[in-house]
Formats: sequence, C-alpha cells, structure tokens
Amino acid sequence: QLQLVESGGGLVQPGGSLRLSCALSGFFLDPYAIGWFRQAPGKEREGLSCISNSGAVTYKDSVKGRFTVSRDNAKKMVYLQMNSLEPEDTAVYYCAAPPDSDCPLHLRSDDYDYWGQGTQVTVSS
Repeated sequence: QLQLVESGGGLVQPGGSLRLSCALSGFFLDPYAIGWFRQAPGKEREGLSCISNSGAVTYKDSVKGRFTVSRDNAKKMVYLQMNSLEPEDTAVYYCAAPPDSDCPLHLRSDDYDYWGQGTQVTVSS
C-alpha cells in the first residue's frame, strides 16, 4: 500500500517562505509522479504542481516563480519550496500520486489515486 505523509506546514508571515515535504512509504518513489494540491476553506481542491519520475515539473500559472518542486528518490521525498507567501496561500496542502510515472495532462485531483493527510499552511501577520 502506497502511503504519502506531508510535513512542514505552519504559520508564516506574508512574504515569508516554507518548505513542505512529502514522504513516500510502502514502495520505491522512482516510478511515481507526485503532485501538490491545496484546499482553502470553502474552496475546491486546487492543483499546484506535478513532478514526473524523470524530474519534469509543471506548475499552475499562479504559483510559477514562487513555488519550486524537487524530489530525492534515494530518500523517497518530494519537496515544495514556497516563497513570497501571501494570505491567499493559506490552505491545507496535500501531496498525491497518480497511477503513472508521468504527470497527468491536467492538475486535476480526480487523476490522482493516492493522497496524504495534508498539512496546514497559514499565512498571516
């Protein structure tokens, strides 16, 4: 059973940075693409980024230049570096894995089979 566990969330001031981590257990990380999503209160889950097993990355336009995804297959970890955070970035952040090694064409949650429990990010002064 593939399991994903997010960590690194917390409270940060506007303009600050956070690095989220997604730890994979149960299987080798290599074959899996990993996506990052977030869900703010009262809003739908939003796809942010996906990194393929080869390291190719796609981003939602609104986070390009602020968010960076990376992976360490040896450690079975995927990271989401978030800079210049804004109050609008406040949400629960999730990592997820689709069934294939490549990222799905679109950042849609329906295309992802495995999910972590989420980590809360709050951007506030």
